[in-house]
Order: sequence, then C-alpha cells, then structure tokens
Amino acid sequence: MKFHVLAAAAALAVGLAGVAEAHGPTRQKTSKSVEINAAPDKVWAVVGNFQDASWIPIVEKTEGTGGNDKDATRKLTLKDGGAVVEELLTKYDAEKFTYAYRITNDVVKVLPVTNYSSNIVVKGEGDKSTVTWSGAFYRGFPNNDPPPELSDEAALKAVNGLYEAGLKSLKDKVEKGS
Repeated sequence: MKFHVLAAAAALAVGLAGVAEAHGPTRQKTSKSVEINAAPDKVWAVVGNFQDASWIPIVEKTEGTGGNDKDATRKLTLKDGGAVVEELLTKYDAEKFTYAYRITNDVVKVLPVTNYSSNIVVKGEGDKSTVTWSGAFYRGFPNNDPPPELSDEAALKAVNGLYEAGLKSLKDKVEKGS
C-alpha cells in the first residue's frame, strides 16, 4: 500500500515538473508617467479624444468611428506604414480624465506584443498634471523559447519606448500650446 502511495506521489511530482517547464509567457505590465505644467483639463483636451492620437510621435493619421463611446474604434496609421486598430473599453470617464483601450489586430511586426490593453489617466490640480500611461500584454511569441525580437524583454522595451516618446511628445505639445 505504501509503495502505491509513494509511486503516485512520485508520478504527480514528475507530472507537475513537466507542467512547470511547459509554462508559456507571463503577462507583462508597465507604466510610465510624466509631469506637465498645465491644468488637467488642458491636458485632457489633447489626450482625452480617443479619435485623435496625433500626440503620439509614430502616428501619421488617426481614423475612427464612435467618438469616445464604449466600443469606439480607431485605426492608427503609423509613419512607417504599419497600422494598429484599437477599441475603446467601458472605462472612458471624461470627469475623471481616464480611459482604457485594447489593440484588436495582430501587430507583432509593429509592436512585439499580443493581448495588449492600456489605460491613460490624467491627475493634478492647478497648473500641474501627471499623466500615467499603463499597459498589460503578452510578448509577441506565444510559446517557450521566443526569438529575441519577440521576447518579454523586447516587448517591455518596445512598449516602454512607445510610452516614453508619447508622453514626452504630449508634454511638449501641451506646454508649447501646439
């Protein structure tokens, strides 16, 4: 009887070890913030329109439908010719200066991620604001042993670079009034 219990425990341990090794990618999360010398409503006037992503440096053109309503969509045509399609989620709140969206098309060649969702929040008072852009996503390669350009590190580097460039551009645009 003891032998059967020990054999079952050993088989379970071996099986669980195989599951641990077969575990695929984990959800990555990142968040970047910038302080802007402007009132939150002035910042929101630029970043809060889901149909206008012109403050993001890599965006050439934004086309969309649905305004700022749930399920609104926008297509971002990028300066390098790539395109990203995004959908506004239920969390658009103009009074709290926040919205959430997700990418709906496969953009691994543009941004090495899958299952990307993001939110933008503007907070502050007086003539100071902080904008926080956060995202959650999986790397571009769904299986074990990804190529370097589709790894967790590549995904984080790309999204962090996008957020940093976008927030810098937003700060410049709002503070310079352009």
